[in-house]
Amino acid sequence: MFITVPRCPQDPWQTRCLFATIPLLLYFFVRNYLRNAANTSESYFKVVPLKEDFDSTKQMASHPQYLESFLRTQHYILYMDGPLPVHYRHYIAIMAAARHHCRYLVSLHSAQFLLADGDPLWLQGLEAAPLRLQHLDHINKVLAHQPWLTARSHIQALLKTGEQCWSLAELVQAVVLLAHCHSLCSFVFGSGSDSDTTPTPRVHHGTPPAYCLCDAANGNTALSFIFTQGPFLVYISLPHGPSFVTCFLFLKCISVSDVEEEDEAMFSADPSRFVTDPEFGYQEFARREEDHFQVFRVQDYSWEDHGFSLVNRLYSDIGHLLDERFRNVASLPFPHSPDLKRAIWNYIHCIYGIRYDDYDYGEVNRLLERGLKLYIKAVACYPDSSKTPLCPLSWAPVKASDKVHVNLLVMEARLQAELLYALRAITQYMIA
Repeated sequence: MFITVPRCPQDPWQTRCLFATIPLLLYFFVRNYLRNAANTSESYFKVVPLKEDFDSTKQMASHPQYLESFLRTQHYILYMDGPLPVHYRHYIAIMAAARHHCRYLVSLHSAQFLLADGDPLWLQGLEAAPLRLQHLDHINKVLAHQPWLTARSHIQALLKTGEQCWSLAELVQAVVLLAHCHSLCSFVFGSGSDSDTTPTPRVHHGTPPAYCLCDAANGNTALSFIFTQGPFLVYISLPHGPSFVTCFLFLKCISVSDVEEEDEAMFSADPSRFVTDPEFGYQEFARREEDHFQVFRVQDYSWEDHGFSLVNRLYSDIGHLLDERFRNVASLPFPHSPDLKRAIWNYIHCIYGIRYDDYDYGEVNRLLERGLKLYIKAVACYPDSSKTPLCPLSWAPVKASDKVHVNLLVMEARLQAELLYALRAITQYMIA
C-alpha cells in the first residue's frame, strides 16, 4: 500500500488547491483506518497531535538503523498482539508520561486513546479510570523515580486484588510500556521537544504543508519543512522486506462538524490529573541510609541471562525487539572512544543502583567531566520541564552532533535499568 505525494505545482493557485484536498482526504481516511484496523500487521498509521514527535524522531533519524528498531518496538508495544486492549495501552502511556509532566506525550496518547474508542471520561483524571489502572499507579511511580524500590510484594498485590487483578501477561506488557514511556520522556526532555515555551512556526500565506519523508530511515535529514498552527503529524509505516519504509505527512488541523468535543479537549490535557503523590521523585541511591536497599549486581541478574528470556516468555517476541534496540544503540558510531560510551551507560546504571563487578568505576570520573555528568543525570532522573532543571541543558559540554547520541544512550540505559528491576521482582514472585 502506497500513498504518493505529488510534486508541488509551480502555480500558487494549483498548490493551494492540492494542499486543500490532501489533508481533508487523509484526515478521514486515517481516522477511519485507525478506528477499524489499528492492529493490522500489513500497515499502520498513527495520528500525532503537535509537532514535537517529528522533532524527536527527526533526531533519531540520524541513526536510521536505530530508528527502525525503535519504531518497530514502539509499534509492537502499542498496537500489535498482546493481552491488553489498545485503549488500555495508551492510558498506561499517559500515566507514565504524566509522572514526568511530559505534556507532549500525554497529549499524544490522549489522542490515541480516543481514537482507540477509549472512554473520554477517563481523561478527567486517574480517579476516573477503572480500579485496575489505578492499582498500577504505585509501580508506575516507583519505576519512574526510584526503581530500586520495586519489590515482589508490589507484583503480588497487582496479581491478587480480586476482581480487579492483573494477569501475569498483562502486567508484563504494562511494565514494558511504563519503562518505554518513562525513558522516552528522558529523550523528549533532552532533545528540548517538551518545552512549553517553544514557539510553533506558522506557515507563510496560510498554505498547509505536506511532504513525504520516505528517506528518513535512510538517514537523509537535510529536509526543509514548516508547520501549521496545531498540525497533525500522520506517521505511515509500511513493511518492506526485512525493514520498514517510513513516511511523514504534515496535515493542517481542519475544523469539521463531526469532530467530537473530546477530540479537541485532549490538547489541553493536564499531566497532573494523572499523578498521585507529586512530591515523590528521584533520590540519590548512593546516599540512602537504609541498609536494605542493596546494590543491584548485574552478575546476579542481567538482561542477557535473565531478563530477556523471562520477558520473551511472558510477552512473545518483545524480548527480541528490545534486545535489538540495546544492540543497535551499543553499535552506534561514536566520534569518541568506546570507553566513553561504556562509561556513560554504566554511570546511568550506577545512579539507579546497578553495578558491574568487572568495571572500574574510576573510569567514569576520568572520562566524564562534571558538566556532562550533570547533564546525564538531569536527563535520566529529572526529565521534567515544569521544574527547575538540575543544570541548564544548554550548558552541557556536549556538541550538538553528539547530544543525540548521548540522549539515546540515556534513554536505552534507563529503559534497561527499569526493566531489570521490574523483571527481577516478577522473577522473585514466580519462584516464591
